[in-house]
Amino acid sequence: MHLSRCGRAPDDISSIVLVEESRCYIKSEAVLRIALRLGMPLPLLAGLALLVPKFVGDPVYDQVANNRYSFFGKSDSCRLSDDGFADRFIGA
Repeated sequence: MHLSRCGRAPDDISSIVLVEESRCYIKSEAVLRIALRLGMPLPLLAGLALLVPKFVGDPVYDQVANNRYSFFGKSDSCRLSDDGFADRFIGA
């Protein structure tokens, strides 16, 4: 339902989408707007990065998304069950 408000198919998981009351944000803009809500220094950095045009930010987002496993590694299980990561999950 929310994705269709953004002009996307309900089963489209090709990119991150942030749906707010009256707006939808995709790719780099979604990530940066989420970062605005996190702990310092991320809001400050995100605020500065939001000044970068989307035609620059989205290709950077695509590069990180396409190479995320080489940057951050890959786990065979959800880290929610690992007590060392519990504070990184909402409602955990």
